[in-house]
Formats: sequence, C-alpha cells, structure tokens
Amino acid sequence: MKTLIIIPAYNEEAAIRKVVENIRNRCPQYHYIIINDGSLDRTEQICKEQGFFYLTLPVNVGIAGAVQTGYKYAQRNGYDLAVQIDGDGQHDVGYISQMIAKMQEENADIAIGSRFIEKRGFQSSKARRTGIYFLSTLIKICTGKRIYDVTSGFRIVNRRFIEYYAQDYPGDYPEPEAIVMALESHAKILEYPVMMRERGGGTSSIYSWRSIYYMIKVSLAIIVCRLSLKIRR
Repeated sequence: MKTLIIIPAYNEEAAIRKVVENIRNRCPQYHYIIINDGSLDRTEQICKEQGFFYLTLPVNVGIAGAVQTGYKYAQRNGYDLAVQIDGDGQHDVGYISQMIAKMQEENADIAIGSRFIEKRGFQSSKARRTGIYFLSTLIKICTGKRIYDVTSGFRIVNRRFIEYYAQDYPGDYPEPEAIVMALESHAKILEYPVMMRERGGGTSSIYSWRSIYYMIKVSLAIIVCRLSLKIRR
C-alpha cells in the first residue's frame, strides 16, 4: 500500500537528520515528508543540505496545522496510509510495518503506537502519565472506548481518515481530540505496543504552566467535540 510518513518538525535541528536516516535505513519502502513548521533554528537548512523531502510553513502554526498539512499532502498525492511520527526521534520506525500488518489483520482504520500496553521503554514523567490516564478515562466516559496512550503522536491512519483529517483536524494539542472525532465517526482503532525513546533534542511544547493549560484545554475540547458531533447528527 502506498504509505507516507508525516514528520512535523519545529526546531528539531538536533534530531531531524537521525530521524530521516532511520527511515531510509529501516523502512526505505515508505515515502516521507517533513513539515518544517516555521522553525527558527537550522532545521530547514539541514533538510536542504541533506536533500530531504520537506515542506516549510512560512510561520509557526503549531503541531495541529503541521500534521494537517501532512494529511493534505497525503490526500492530494493518493496515499493509502499516512503514518505520523514526531521529529524529535522518540518513535521507532521499525514498528511501522508491524502496525500496518496488524491494521490489515484486524481491518482497523487507525493504529496508535502505545507506551502503556507492555510498559517498556521511556514512559514519561509520573505527572504526565497521570494526566494521560485522566484523558483516557474522559474519552472512555464520552465514547465508551478505552484508549490508553491518548497523547501518542505515533499513529497510522487509512485512506478514509486521511480524507477526514485533511478536511477537519483539531487545533492546538490535537491527539486526544482526534481520537474522539474518529471514534464518533465509527472508526476501528487499535493500540500496538511500542517502546519509545526520550527526545533526541529540542524542547517539548508542553512544560510547566502549559501542562495545566493543556489539561484544561484538551478536557474541554473533548467534551465540546463530543457534544458538537452529537448535535450534527
């Protein structure tokens, strides 16, 4: 199946070269596109010097806008599957083929690489794990479906959801809300156990007081998303 790996990147000069080298060495059968989200460091320069496939957004629009740009690219170029990975080197691309095979076996629409199935590798801080569990429980209450790693940026979607997310994708911190949107559209979502690494460089967009804002914003967004989708029906 024609597969595109989408790599949103903002100020990832320390990791982006290794991310692409891993793709070229471990899964060269897949295409990739870096969405350089208005980086202020050498991310674009490295992409240009190394001959990487990339698009540069003229300003920083955030993770949601960068990822949706990747979905639009996948839609317009006829891809069957789109893989989202982070540009910081946390995600092991060696799992991609396994996740695709599991999707096909279970006829799933979306596969999420989950840290919390086998609980191996980098597990994030205790505070973040607590927040993720809270969001997981909120999604379970709203949709009836338990997804454990709701903030994982390592996921694969089929053609149906390439089309969907290219047209409508949640803003700001999109991963949990995108799950709700998919579940309300009767998506079959599976979680696949993966090991993740610590960041290979750069800085997370969620830190200190922003983690409080993140929890409040995402919780409200999940509830509003659920209500709005019900009203549309």
